[in-house]
Amino acid sequence: VIGVVIGKTDVRSFPDRKNIGTERFTFGFTIRDSPTYFINVQSWGREEYIRSLSESFRVGDCVTIENPLIQSKEAEREEKFNPVTPSGYKLLLSENHSVVKTSSCYDTDTRLLSLLHLPVKDPQDYYSLGDIVANGQSLNGRVLNVLAAVMAVSE
Repeated sequence: VIGVVIGKTDVRSFPDRKNIGTERFTFGFTIRDSPTYFINVQSWGREEYIRSLSESFRVGDCVTIENPLIQSKEAEREEKFNPVTPSGYKLLLSENHSVVKTSSCYDTDTRLLSLLHLPVKDPQDYYSLGDIVANGQSLNGRVLNVLAAVMAVSE
């Protein structure tokens, strides 16, 4: 699978249930290869492997993923913590079987660069800040998708 990385999580650790007293490490990212299709990728393993893999690329890089495991996703549980994707599947990376290679999008396919700035939500599923200000009372307690631009960043 070849795609541009459009999102990435930080490395986290969890107690290993099989080996009491040790930890397993994980991080995830989302890749996109067309305007319509993108998929979440999860990697689990030893701390050295996960940290090294996580540091090997960033959002905006093109990656080639070889030999991932394809798994059905548990939509309700997984989409709390990952972007909602149009696929019923996710990719799982294994230290022993999978390989992630990074390359320049210019070398791979310049069309992938344009995918970096496309929204992952349906364009009809957004509220503008003006809508929220005007209808704030009726929207109270609801989870909304917001489409806005950052105008300035300061302390």
